[in-house]
Amino acid sequence: MGKPTGFLEFERSTIPDRSPLERIKDWKEIHDHGDESALKNQAARCMDCGVPYCHTGIDISGMASGCPINNLIPEFNDLVYRDRWDEALTRLRKTNNFPEFTGRVCPAPCEGSCVLGVIEPPVTIKNMESAIIDRGWADGNMTPNPPAERTGKIVAIVGSGPAGLSAADQLNQAGHTVTIFERADRPGGLLMYGIPNMKLDKTEIVERRIDLMKAEGINFEMNVFISESSDWTPSRLRKEFDAVILCCGATAPRDLPIDGRDAKGVHQAMEFLTANTQHQLDNQFNGTNPALNATDKEVVVIGGGDTGTDCVGTSIRQGCKNVIQLEIMPMPPMERASNNPWPEWPKVYKMDYGQEEANATQGADPRSYLVMTKAILKDEEGNVKGLQVVDITWGKNDAGQFVPQETEGSQRTINAQLILLAMGFLGPEQKIIDQFSLETDARSNVKADHDVYTTNVEGVFAAGDMRRGQSLVVWAINEGRGAARECDRYLMGTTQLP
Repeated sequence: MGKPTGFLEFERSTIPDRSPLERIKDWKEIHDHGDESALKNQAARCMDCGVPYCHTGIDISGMASGCPINNLIPEFNDLVYRDRWDEALTRLRKTNNFPEFTGRVCPAPCEGSCVLGVIEPPVTIKNMESAIIDRGWADGNMTPNPPAERTGKIVAIVGSGPAGLSAADQLNQAGHTVTIFERADRPGGLLMYGIPNMKLDKTEIVERRIDLMKAEGINFEMNVFISESSDWTPSRLRKEFDAVILCCGATAPRDLPIDGRDAKGVHQAMEFLTANTQHQLDNQFNGTNPALNATDKEVVVIGGGDTGTDCVGTSIRQGCKNVIQLEIMPMPPMERASNNPWPEWPKVYKMDYGQEEANATQGADPRSYLVMTKAILKDEEGNVKGLQVVDITWGKNDAGQFVPQETEGSQRTINAQLILLAMGFLGPEQKIIDQFSLETDARSNVKADHDVYTTNVEGVFAAGDMRRGQSLVVWAINEGRGAARECDRYLMGTTQLP
């Protein structure tokens, strides 16, 4: 423990983001870099409490509590406090293949379960993680480290999101030859096209890591669809590779089956976000917008999660007239409710970067809570012109289920020329499941037990959102590491992978 009284002496202070009115002018990351002396003070706040819930990585009440990849948080905090940054990097990399990703996009369940958080604001763990890896890159410590020997075993990984990348990294370190197949034009999956550039830089952060993995011997095959109608069929994969790990994500979006859904200008959030990121990358962020854009439009985002926030931030940068975000759930309380005790994830009100930017440009948080969309309105040419909404409360029906109940007299119309559906995902796409003849669970995910990852098909493993359903990037890394461990055991009879 670096400083026993640190949590008494220093108040929580996060690394500041760039100001909203400045950052909405470009697609650069919103984050600034912290002062090292200030970071050391923040590291000193870690109590090395003896029961560090921050790295437990368990589910409580259906939510992550602590770090799902079991980062050794008190240890790297102590090392930063003692100015031993290289050792802190080594300690961080023992459990996390990609701290530069999680340090930017993870919601930090570790902070939600920080013991200090019981009485004070928690330790700035996420900032510390990002600072350690960013300094590692800046100091030249992140260099290729290919395995000294190869086992002769070859593994195919389908999907280059965080689960696929972490599985590949682990298996490559074990000496296996790994090829990642990705249907998009660039690797990264969710990291590349599901998260906007201002939240996770694609060239300086994602592609930098991909280039390192390539230098370590991992092969990437882009624009490849694994299907019976392509060159790479499921049977060919199983024949030419010693094992296959499927990390295809949970990419089937939840839709909104209401009147007017077929209106022109109603799009799934990922369609909108992907089009924008691909356009910006192809045009080197020169300020132009893709064909699918929010420029000069009144935008309504339906859904209050991270993807909805990304749609808000993207719409503002594209120059929308205004943006409204509709949330069917109630507004969270300002502090933990009595039924949401520590170390559960704190379900409290906060403004993420997109809402901060809308607040700065429009004068208010763009979210409206307890609102349900009844119908989408079209003009004579079939273009969306608005939507009918109604306020609701949640109550139990005759079967005892909580259902939305409309508030009488609250129905109204909201103008919109672009509606973005950000209501989450139902599970993996069915086509590849059928073509591999995989069994599924009751939620349509691939059936493969956690910590085992084996499917009903010999030599085929599944991990990430495809197996567990829509979840966090850090859970995907957990699953990729676990699938790599069990795949290595399958190939070699034993494993030394964690």
